[in-house]
Amino acid sequence: MPMPTYCRPLPILAGTALFSCGATPALAQAAKIDAADTAWMIVATALVLMMTLPGLALFYAGMVRKKNVLATMAQSLAALVICSLLWVVIGYSLTFTGEGPLIGTMDRFMLTGMTMDSAHALAKTIPEALFMIYQMTFAIITVALVSGSVAERMRFSAFVWFCVGWLLLVYVPVAHWVWGGGFLGAAGVLDFAGGLVVHLNCGVAGLVAAYMLGSRRGYGTENLAPYNLALAVIGTGLLWVGWFGFNGGSALGANSRAVFALVSTHLAACAGALAWMFLEWWTRGKPSVLGMISGAIAGLGTITPASGFVLPWHGIVIGLIAGAVCFWACTKLKQMLGYDDSLDVFGVHGVGGLTGTLLTGVFATAAISASADAPGGLPGLLEGNSNQLLMQAYGIAVTILWSGGVTWLLLKVISLMVPLRVSQQQEIEGLDISQHGEALQ
Repeated sequence: MPMPTYCRPLPILAGTALFSCGATPALAQAAKIDAADTAWMIVATALVLMMTLPGLALFYAGMVRKKNVLATMAQSLAALVICSLLWVVIGYSLTFTGEGPLIGTMDRFMLTGMTMDSAHALAKTIPEALFMIYQMTFAIITVALVSGSVAERMRFSAFVWFCVGWLLLVYVPVAHWVWGGGFLGAAGVLDFAGGLVVHLNCGVAGLVAAYMLGSRRGYGTENLAPYNLALAVIGTGLLWVGWFGFNGGSALGANSRAVFALVSTHLAACAGALAWMFLEWWTRGKPSVLGMISGAIAGLGTITPASGFVLPWHGIVIGLIAGAVCFWACTKLKQMLGYDDSLDVFGVHGVGGLTGTLLTGVFATAAISASADAPGGLPGLLEGNSNQLLMQAYGIAVTILWSGGVTWLLLKVISLMVPLRVSQQQEIEGLDISQHGEALQ
């Protein structure tokens, strides 16, 4: 359905209205708080926070060697506390206030002006403070995800600086462009819950960081087998359940769209795990537990940008594609490009986010994308709108260029202050002891 010339798209994350015609969304307005929406979003916020700690911390810790388990968990914890404080001070304001095409304003610096009665224009039925902290949890896990690419070799002090710089210079601008009124959202790029903002963004950053730090000592020649896959399986379960808040919560209300997002999310995870399992069974003779949980995470990441726009059976198709594409990326592509992405952040999240963003342009269904305020919705290629696929590719290109370029520059600057990588002796000893003075017994 062609968009009227006097209308511009709002970030689809809102789940309330797809277009704003003539009026400019206010930063805050008199709220008509809905108890059901508020209750669901409180739960969704808790679920997404759980994805980082303990979910991601356990998932990553189970896939490194015993001497690096605590250091890997420490990176998730550091990302959580640093990003939370920075988000309140300046991140939220720069992302979700104003309508500048490139960046927001300082109107909510230190949450100035936020009251118990205020609501953001993108989430009119919940308190603005709840919208703020829900979005905070997305920023936290995106930064924490990058740590998987440089696990077992990045100096902790360098990672702390990376958390600060990457949140403000990479995550905040991209989130504003897509969700906060920036130029990608205005152009019509669809990203329901973070295919661009979270998964492609962190995946590209992880790839750049892996190249810049170099391979782990013994990569390709020594046994770098995971310490405890049971921890990784538990982490997968926590991530899987948390994703219901990640995608279902992105409807920003207790409504049918949230339920459809939740259903497609679960089906995509199941299909992704199944696809990876059978491909590994076929190519290697045995289906590994690591492969099954990797396929589930691939399905979850790939459905994320499409989850609020597609039918349940689309989730199955997207999950099957995700399992196959990400399996190829983590085996063949990784070998071809010769990088050591310790925990396959690029292969699973980067490639999954890219694939899911493109598939959003294929499967987006007008009946699901519509709301009471905008019944027309935005269809994808299957419903005759080929332009949407081009818009998705445009969003992908912008995200890759910005995330890759700024991550490279940021790490170069950090390397002038502190070494990015631990010494060879510290790597042999293990990061638990060398960086934190602790070790598992």
